[in-house]
Order: sequence, then structure tokens, then C-alpha cells
Amino acid sequence: MENNNANQAPNVTVNYVAGATENQAKPVGQLKTNRGLLKFILLTFITFGIYALVEYSSISNDINVIASRYDGKKTMHFCLLAFIVAPITLGIGAIVWMHNISARIGNELKRRNIGYGFGAADFWLWNVLGSLILVGPLVYMHKLLNAMNKLSEDYNVNG
Repeated sequence: MENNNANQAPNVTVNYVAGATENQAKPVGQLKTNRGLLKFILLTFITFGIYALVEYSSISNDINVIASRYDGKKTMHFCLLAFIVAPITLGIGAIVWMHNISARIGNELKRRNIGYGFGAADFWLWNVLGSLILVGPLVYMHKLLNAMNKLSEDYNVNG
């Protein structure tokens, strides 16, 4: 008897994401899109700053998931920065890290054609110079959280 199964294609189920082409990489998992300034402030206050560490760590992980395959970069985990690099460099490492992650998020927003203005200039204008008017760092944090929400939403759909 002849084996007819040798000429047949295996039964494979393929799941496609809406709007994604066959050559596009699909999302590995769903990233969180519910970041907000009020939540950040309240939970940081209630947890004595621990939530800020968790949120910045999440941002550093998420930007690596979203952008690493396109720009070939890897952002240092925030806990490594906060507990080792920043104290050794007397805070200069933290400034460089914030500049770099802001620029990377801005570049990824542009690459994905997301109409939201964010970048390293926002870090310097709002977080550094804006600290003179006291609300600048809050504006920067709001813009950072919104930018990450928009990137995460796009990643969750398109990969």
C-alpha cells in the first residue's frame, strides 16, 4: 500500500494578529497599558517609593521588548541603575539613563508612526529645567507614562 500522507501538508493552525503581515513578528505577550500619573503618585506615596522602582523597572523591560529587535539596543534594568550604577557615578548614570530611555522611546514612537511627541528634549526641558517651576517633573512623568501606554497598545496589536 502506498502512503498518501507523505504528500499532504501537516495540519497546522496559524493565528494572525489583526493588521499584522505574515513577515511581521507577533507580540510575545500583552504589555500593560494602564499607566497613569495619579496612580503613579498615589502608589509611590503609599509604598514609600517602591512603586516608582517597580514602574521604572517595567518601563525598562517593556521598551526592551518593544524596540530591541529594531534598534539593536538594550536598556539597562532600572534596579541595576538605581542600586549600583547611580550611587557609584554620583547620579550621573541616572541622568544619562533617563536621557537615553527618553530618546529611545521617542525614536520608537516615530518608527511606529505614533503621533505623540516625546523624546530626550522632554527629559531636559520638563524634568530638569521644569524642576525650577516644581511641576515640570510631573509633566515629564505624565508624558513618559502616556508614551509607554501608546507604545504598549501598538505592540499589543502589531507586535
